[in-house]
Order: sequence, then structure tokens, then C-alpha cells
Amino acid sequence: GGKIQKNPRMSVIQQGTASLRKAKKTTVKICLDNPFDIQWKTIDGDNMHFILQTLEESIKQIGLKKVEAPRKKKRSSTKKQMERKCDASNNELPTAEETEDNQQAPGWTDISIRRQLAIGVNEVTKGLEKNELLLLLVCKSAKPAMITSHLIQLSASRDTPAGQVPRLSETIAPLLGLTSVLALGFKRQSDKFTDVIEAIIPKIPALEVPWFQYRAEGSAANADSSEIHEPEQLEETVEDEHTSQKRKRTESNQRDLSDVILQPLKIKKVVPNPNKIKKPPRKKKKTFSA
Repeated sequence: GGKIQKNPRMSVIQQGTASLRKAKKTTVKICLDNPFDIQWKTIDGDNMHFILQTLEESIKQIGLKKVEAPRKKKRSSTKKQMERKCDASNNELPTAEETEDNQQAPGWTDISIRRQLAIGVNEVTKGLEKNELLLLLVCKSAKPAMITSHLIQLSASRDTPAGQVPRLSETIAPLLGLTSVLALGFKRQSDKFTDVIEAIIPKIPALEVPWFQYRAEGSAANADSSEIHEPEQLEETVEDEHTSQKRKRTESNQRDLSDVILQPLKIKKVVPNPNKIKKPPRKKKKTFSA
């Protein structure tokens, strides 16, 4: 019979090894983006120097600082033996009072004054959520900007004056005994910083958040409505107070939104793994049969 010539370019596929892979559909994730570009307002050079100078003077005058515990270094055996010989020859040891005077106890110098401040981004965020702050200052050197950008909307929703001050961390952190201070908030119950707050607030420009621009008019209307409803709360019983407060909140939240202009909504399409890089196949575990 005739011989069949095989093509050398044809690859021989063994039985049981061939597998058909279905083409996967590209998954698209749709997310909503904010149409507004919300940023901190720039503070003038004169106002910046005034804010930093007032903060520096007040902290130095109060004397608030964090004292860290000294790190103990391991001494070698030869040094210990030499110290024992010197102590035995002198027989003069320092008293406990002298050591306490030289070394301060670790921690804040005055805890009551420390509780009047919110230091750091986490403490400031919690203070704004609980509506406990009268003033907020943020350092411009915070990178990335996302660390402090959420504080703009929070402070605007709580009617708390807030501003971004350059070189805030450089001037205040060494005075407080800290490595960095990216955010500094002054709480409502702050007796030591009342003069500082009153002096700094006029120097800070108002924040512009589009969905809170009608808040000033609404707050004045809420104040008038609260004065009208005050005698009614005194007449009500304890059980009806909770329901009356809920009604007042719903009435105060209803505002005249006839002049509000709606902005176009941005929609982003995010395609994960656009280059279609496939992961290596997992190795199947061999099953042993008895």
C-alpha cells in the first residue's frame, strides 16, 4: 500500500489533554463621579503668618507638650563592672527626688488641656462627626490630598470654619513634641484657646460646597422655628418629647430648592484587566486511590 506523508508542522495532540476555553466577556464596572471640584481655599501670606504666630505664642505660653519615655540601651558587662567599682568607691548614690526632677513622667504635661484639642486626621474626623469643633486647621503638606479632602465637606456640613495653612506641621509639631500634625481642631469646651479661636476665625475664608450654599438661610429659618416651638416642648410629657423632636427635624430639613441648579452627572466605566493578562493555571492535586 501507499505511504501517508505526515506534515512536520502539524502538532500531535494527545488524547485527554485538549481543552476548549470559552471567550470571557469583558466585565465593566460603572461608578458615579462627583461633578464638582472641591478644594481648599488659599490663605494669604499675611494671614498665614498671623495664624502660625498666634498658635506658636499660645502653645509656648500654655506649655503643652508630649514627653516620650527614654529608650533604655543595653549596657555591656564590662561597663556594668566598672560602674559597680565606682559606686563602691564613692558610696554616694543620687536620691529619688533628684532623678524625678531631671526626668519628667512620660505623656502629656496637662491632660485637661490636651482634651480641648483634636490632633490628627482621625481625631478631627471624629470631632466633626460629633459636632464638637469650633475651628479646624489643616496642613498643606499632607500627601496625598485625599487624606484631608473629606474634611471640607464635613466641616461645611457642621458650619465649622476650616482652612488649609501651609507649614502648620513644621511650626506646631516640634512645640507639641510630635513628629507631624496634619490636622488640628479646637473643641467647643476649650477655655485656654478662646482668644486664639476668636483671632483666627476672621482670617479663614469660607468654604464653597455647592450643596451647602443655602445653609445660612436655612439655619436662620430653623432658629426662628425653634423659638416658636420652645413653649410647646415644656407642656408636653416626657413620652411625647421624642416624637416632637422628630417632627421638628423633618420640618427644618424641608427647604426651598426652587433656585437650585442641577449639575450634570459624570459616569465612569472602569474595565478591570484591560490588557487581558491571564493568571497561570492552578496545579491540580493528585488524588491517590487505595
